[in-house]
Amino acid sequence: MNSLNDIWQSILQKLGENLTPTAINTWFSDCRPIELGERRFVLETTTEFKRSIIRQRFEPTIRQALSDLFACDFEILILVGDEVLEYQREDQKNDVLPEALGYTFDRFIVGASNKFAHAAAIAVAENPGKAYNPLFIYGNSGLGKTHLLLAIGQEILQRDPSAKIGYVKGDDFTNQMVKSLRENTQEEFRSRYRKVDLFLVDDIQFIAGRQGTQEEFFHTFNAIYEAGHQIVITSDRPPKEMAALEDRLRTRFEGGLMADIQPPDMETRMAIIRNKGQGLGLILSNEVVRYIAENITANIRQIEGVVNRLTAYRDLDDDSISVESVKRAIKDVIRTGVYIPTPEVIITETSRYFGIDEAEIRGQRRSKNTAMARQTAMYLMRTLTNLSLVDIGEQFDHRNHSTVLNSTRKVEELMHSDPEMSATIRDITSNINSIHDR
Repeated sequence: MNSLNDIWQSILQKLGENLTPTAINTWFSDCRPIELGERRFVLETTTEFKRSIIRQRFEPTIRQALSDLFACDFEILILVGDEVLEYQREDQKNDVLPEALGYTFDRFIVGASNKFAHAAAIAVAENPGKAYNPLFIYGNSGLGKTHLLLAIGQEILQRDPSAKIGYVKGDDFTNQMVKSLRENTQEEFRSRYRKVDLFLVDDIQFIAGRQGTQEEFFHTFNAIYEAGHQIVITSDRPPKEMAALEDRLRTRFEGGLMADIQPPDMETRMAIIRNKGQGLGLILSNEVVRYIAENITANIRQIEGVVNRLTAYRDLDDDSISVESVKRAIKDVIRTGVYIPTPEVIITETSRYFGIDEAEIRGQRRSKNTAMARQTAMYLMRTLTNLSLVDIGEQFDHRNHSTVLNSTRKVEELMHSDPEMSATIRDITSNINSIHDR
């Protein structure tokens, strides 16, 4: 299935099983597929009468054809005339900052750990393309990087509603690029980002190691930068710590302003807790606020999770908010012990890093790059999970335990002799943990 038109032809073929060529021509010759979204198929026709007939007689068959192709149910939306342009305008508007609700500067709690990044973000929002370009914000998960990224977009849109904004996550950039190659829509993909006034990229670390993605991103970056437009990037680590990032991208990222965010100090954590509580209608005692701040020290997202739990206790159990309530909330939110990823997550992130299909890593192919990816995945399973050697071997086409043991030892030896191998293991491990912390 190479394009939207191919999908439409498959639907017409399905309709043709029960309709004559004359009927197909009468009702569908001037229909045009507009979009196939995650669970929505959008079709254009020429008159209200035709739309009515298609809905009454043929919509179930169209829905069934899509279900046969994609194994899921779709909403069918049929548009006529100017409705198409209106739909496209509204769809574009809704897709600018899909996760921006609530992420504004006035809701960001500033402290010693983040005041530099916050000040830089405001400067960029007030003077895009001229203050600091690119702005590269980095730090561990859950510290507010995405909040600042989206706050910049919100502020610029408020100042100039006509501003064109491109927003994408690092792994989504790869997925969209691959899809454009498959559907032969590369020009549409490129124009989507290269012609924007503001380019917001979240979690850029996921493109490291993906040669084709880095090539495309390099040209996208250059086009936006040379046009004098603003670029803002977030990452869980600075460019110098991304071993698989191309040097030409690293130098461009480092050519702007680097701003890190550290875990919040005690005072900032307490301010975040009070602010979050007030937003949810909670009045928290100093004792409760201090207890939360003393027990959750590294992750703002976990702090907010605890306060959300307290709200649920109040609303559902009619429970008073006390230190005992907090202890229950913290027990539910904080991870007990070390996070143990699944074999699927490890293989997925190893596949993403090396740019090799998961099936090849699990299979018998023996090319050098595939073998290296497979050995790396085995090593990560051995060190990050509680699986036995036999259980790990089962994940790789039933390989025996001695093969797994030899693979892990080989990776360990490489890590001692080759700094790049150590960096590779560190990068993939960080990506695995980032997925968990989202």
